[in-house]
Amino acid sequence: MSRLMISLALGIALLCSAMPGCAKPAPLPEGNASLNGEPKAVVDSIPAEDEATRYKTLTDTDFRIVAEELGVEIAAIKAVVSIEAGPKMEGFWAPGIPIINFDRTMYNRFASRAANKAGAKGEKVPAGLKGYALQEWTQLINARRNNAQGANMGTFWGMFQIGGFNYKLCGCESVDEMVKRMAYSELEQLELFATFITKSGMLADLKAKNWAGFARKYNGPSYARRGYHTKMAAAYKKFKAQEPSVTTKSGDASVKGKSLSVNNSELNSTQN
Repeated sequence: MSRLMISLALGIALLCSAMPGCAKPAPLPEGNASLNGEPKAVVDSIPAEDEATRYKTLTDTDFRIVAEELGVEIAAIKAVVSIEAGPKMEGFWAPGIPIINFDRTMYNRFASRAANKAGAKGEKVPAGLKGYALQEWTQLINARRNNAQGANMGTFWGMFQIGGFNYKLCGCESVDEMVKRMAYSELEQLELFATFITKSGMLADLKAKNWAGFARKYNGPSYARRGYHTKMAAAYKKFKAQEPSVTTKSGDASVKGKSLSVNNSELNSTQN
């Protein structure tokens, strides 16, 4: 079966938008690349024939791809994701409709910094949403009608709730690119997260399994009181224990081998 490819380096074949009527992305040529230690290509492990599955789950293949790109243990990236995204690791309310939190304060702060302040007059709230999902998307669409890019910058996106104003830290050329990629798949949300933690100076902590250092940067000064570092350590131990043992040629067994409290609003709210 074919695999869908998304190239971060070239910024091409932007992904299916959350809005109705958007054309589906075409597959890209295979091939991974990296630059300065940052992930530069995505291999979507979900078969192209199964359009819905990619909105529902992260697979072991997804975690392996991102772990190899970052040069970290699979158990380490799983540990961080399970704590920062919540145990269900959900990124979508419906196919192509990412989980969001519209923040009026952040919208007011970044609306004037949008490269294009035009409104999207024809936008409509995605059909079929209920409750909190309907509330948040209604607020976002209403704001988009006045200032589409500003509204996207003032919203927190996907399973990791990364602020749209941090699009550059996610390796995107524009907030529009970030939003379209957030709407593409859970793997793509994981790739954006991987670039975000790399550009934000957290990768060294993840490689060293310095959970306190990572949580301090990602969750802010309250990380210790909320126990993020101890939760990550426990999750890492659990995932590491689940890895199969590998037997060497000599016969010896080798070593095995939605909290939405993201504090990224404090990381780089003045980058634009």
